[in-house]
Amino acid sequence: MPIPSRNPAKDKVAIAAAATTGFIPHNTSRSQLSLAAEACISVLRSCGLTAADVDGLSGSTPPAPELQATLGIPAVTWYATPGIPFVNQLAAATSAVASGMCETVLVYHAAYRLPWNTGSSLRDPFRRPTAMAAPPPPESIFGSSGYTAWAARYLYEFGVPREHLGLVALNDRANAARNPAAAMRDPLTMADYLAARMIRWPLCLLDMDVPVDGADAFVVTTAERARDLPHPPVLVHATALGMAGKNQEDQTVSLRQHGQQITVDALRAKSDFWIDDIDVYFPYDGFSIITLNWLENVGFCGPGEAGDFLKQHWDDERGSVLVNGRIPINPHGGSLSEGATQGSGHLREAVHQLQGIAGDRQVPDARRALVTAGGFFFNAQGVTLRRD
Repeated sequence: MPIPSRNPAKDKVAIAAAATTGFIPHNTSRSQLSLAAEACISVLRSCGLTAADVDGLSGSTPPAPELQATLGIPAVTWYATPGIPFVNQLAAATSAVASGMCETVLVYHAAYRLPWNTGSSLRDPFRRPTAMAAPPPPESIFGSSGYTAWAARYLYEFGVPREHLGLVALNDRANAARNPAAAMRDPLTMADYLAARMIRWPLCLLDMDVPVDGADAFVVTTAERARDLPHPPVLVHATALGMAGKNQEDQTVSLRQHGQQITVDALRAKSDFWIDDIDVYFPYDGFSIITLNWLENVGFCGPGEAGDFLKQHWDDERGSVLVNGRIPINPHGGSLSEGATQGSGHLREAVHQLQGIAGDRQVPDARRALVTAGGFFFNAQGVTLRRD
């Protein structure tokens, strides 16, 4: 199938600002709605905007009607509730602004500890599922079961050790130490990783993202309007959502035929720059095996070589990766240490890096970023961003 290079929205839509509540790795007394509202109020205030300036909403949780009512937004001309990961929400908002359906979109996501991502939520009567909740189909190997199977395949096919997975966790944790919003900031060694509780071989507890309470929010508008707001605009250069025909965990053809490859082909066709020109990279890391595959598929290295690539670019002083001595990978700590934001944290950090407001994590003069969210199957996606 030919991949179209047409990209009429290129650089015409911008992320004007991003904000976060920070993330907590245990159940709180907060609701998803209150967390999302806090992040949205924060990002609007940072732009000098009010609820009356918003005419679009894009987010999966909580539902847009609830958030509109809570924030007192008088009217919207467009809203959507795309599924996670979070590039879906950005792609929808970008398309809506570029097409003229709305002018200024609040894009948001509240991460929340629920039974699908942590069993401890079952003890909370406000988080446990209702009797009407449908159980997963018995033949499914969805989620952790599917990724552990493919992680085992990866180690077998390429003859690499579990330590290659562990490097992803170590990189995230060292970077999270510089991020006050991160849930997990204690030092982590390879010995700690190898001693961690095994969930399903070869993935241990530290290979899987950390369930958290917290929220991120963004203001997405036209590039022209963003230039009149307080922060440097971050232009949405290109987006892509890739899915292969065999898109379920147990039906995927191989490690070389899934959604990541399609996403990469589409982004490269639509973008004027690629990995040789970026200043910071954000591969998804809901499971460590996903990150190794993204590194290989975007072109940093060949199949099975991601672990060796990480070792070759390891900065001993930082305890994390600097590609070619300058490009960090998930400097906010990613899903394994900042928390399971389903990609909103990756996008928020990319925005802050390109706006020059990432604090101790700041990449000098960062101008371009690549975010590749999602996994192998039905949710691989990506976006290229550049500072205006």
